[in-house]
Amino acid sequence: MIDKASRFDVVDALRGFAILSIMLLHNIEHFDMYHLPDTLPEWIKAMDTVIWDALFFMFGGKSYAIFALLFGLTFHIQMSNRQKDGYDFGMRFLWRLLLLFGFGFINSLFYHGDILAIYALIGISLVPVRHLSNRAVLIIATILMLQPLEWGKIIYIISNPEYITPARTSYIYFGNIHQYLGDGSFTDAVIGNLTNGRTAVFFWSLEEGRYFQTASLFMLGMLLGRQQLFAETDKSKTFWLRTLLFATVIFIPLYIFVKNIPEVVADQTLHFPLTVIFKSWSNFAFMMILVSLFVLSYRHSAGVKLFGGLRWMGRMSLTNYIMQSILGSFIYYGYGLGMYLHTGATYSLLIGIALATIQMLFSRWWFTRHKMGPLENIWHRATWI
Repeated sequence: MIDKASRFDVVDALRGFAILSIMLLHNIEHFDMYHLPDTLPEWIKAMDTVIWDALFFMFGGKSYAIFALLFGLTFHIQMSNRQKDGYDFGMRFLWRLLLLFGFGFINSLFYHGDILAIYALIGISLVPVRHLSNRAVLIIATILMLQPLEWGKIIYIISNPEYITPARTSYIYFGNIHQYLGDGSFTDAVIGNLTNGRTAVFFWSLEEGRYFQTASLFMLGMLLGRQQLFAETDKSKTFWLRTLLFATVIFIPLYIFVKNIPEVVADQTLHFPLTVIFKSWSNFAFMMILVSLFVLSYRHSAGVKLFGGLRWMGRMSLTNYIMQSILGSFIYYGYGLGMYLHTGATYSLLIGIALATIQMLFSRWWFTRHKMGPLENIWHRATWI
């Protein structure tokens, strides 16, 4: 946990915003049980398409990125707090990551798309760079953000004209999930999530360049913390204004290029690695637009009124994230209410808004009686066992 004296409301609210947007995306996806009911009215189907496209444009690949950025920021705050006491938090952080992996395992019982276990593994990358200079960390983060694996694939493809693009491994495993999430029991779902589902997510994250980008975001979040760029200072304001301008300028051509890769690049074997690279950059740029707008708006009373309620969700993000998986899996999967058969994006969005409202009210109620969220308290106590 972040010490109370070092906590910024804007960071908690931003984390709450990420949790909220993740909740909405997971709902319209039926927690990966993709299905479009044929019985819905045509006007609902049309609205479903608009909502789906709008939410994925706004939050797809961005919400998790905000979460990752703040993960690195929290690591810096924890490191800084312990360094003041003459203590290196590095080894304790590894233990903390092991605990996070345990929470991720529990979450995976309900939802195979869990990111906690992935964060726990990638978070190890923060330990060896924790004492490096800002310049060195920025260079490493930049190299990771460039997606070196995909550039290696491009070089290989260009060097081997006979190369044929293989089928995506993750899709093979994703194709099996309806067998146990749609028609199976809870036990079938748990076994399937931990075996087939986690394998699918592992390969999907690899194919989408998520491992390199997540490690980069962790390090960039750490650098933001070092520079105290979430504090209410003139330096911070100038940084986020410049970031907003720069991110907007580079997002537009990146987004246009991603949408037009098939028309611009003749060699079809290059389409996928190029899409991974430029889509990850496009998502990063748009994510920084969202963060900049959020931080700048939070400096004003109107922004605090609009987003301030999210800080309660953000302060117990671990609890809320796992609660999402438990509630969402029961609502949409076959062993529960099976709502994936009856809801498109419109109805699922309404369900997501209702669940997010419940979580927000619960979080606020909880903090009138406790200093930490329930799972946050367990994580904190176990960290210092």
